[in-house]
Amino acid sequence: MEQIKGILFDIGGVLYNGEHLIDGAVETVAQITAHYPVRFLTNTTRKPPEAILKKMHKMGFDIKEAQLFTALRAARDFLHTHKATAYPLMTDEAAAYFDGFVSEHPDFVVVADAYTNFDYPHMNRAFRALEQGAELVAAAKNRHFLDGDGARSMDAGGFVAALEYASGKEAAIIGKPSRTFFHLAVSSMGLKPEEALMVGDDIESDIKGAQAAGLKAALVKTGKFRPEDLNRGISSDIILNSVNELPSYLSV
Repeated sequence: MEQIKGILFDIGGVLYNGEHLIDGAVETVAQITAHYPVRFLTNTTRKPPEAILKKMHKMGFDIKEAQLFTALRAARDFLHTHKATAYPLMTDEAAAYFDGFVSEHPDFVVVADAYTNFDYPHMNRAFRALEQGAELVAAAKNRHFLDGDGARSMDAGGFVAALEYASGKEAAIIGKPSRTFFHLAVSSMGLKPEEALMVGDDIESDIKGAQAAGLKAALVKTGKFRPEDLNRGISSDIILNSVNELPSYLSV
């Protein structure tokens, strides 16, 4: 892996599961950071970036705000760049992150992991905004994630698909596996895509997405990983039992 000059880490499922830290992850990240520039990418969208950063600091990770790339922040940046308004279909905490963009007649419906706000009133309000001309944006479209109780739970993808079906509109994906999302993180390190390695537990958004964007990819057998993922026609460049095996592959 001599050509690798920077590392992108997925967070949930790679560094921790819910509120449970993966043993050795803090030390491994510190070891990698001593030799490589690193960035942390996440499609976690129930909470704003500040809350994720605070959680990681509490767990012992020494990371800076500029190193954290979240799908929620990318969605807000998208609205800012386009000088657009939105109806945010997400948790109340995440929706507050979009204060200043909300409108009764939005340009975009922005969907994140709304958790208990994925109810009929919220979904139908989003549908009606789409009917009135708004376009559909998904901060992420993951199928599921490993929840704090150790079982997989539905992510936002199924609800995005429901809105696509009802409205006949296709969602633009802002976070992983968006090529633009990966490239923003890579370019922030001053690197080319082929010089970066993405480490993740999601065979679709992390591994396939990173490879489609020109990066190398390492699949960890933690988090949402299941053995059947290896039979889905997606070949990871590296397969690790956990993130703690990464230093040996990088000769650190």
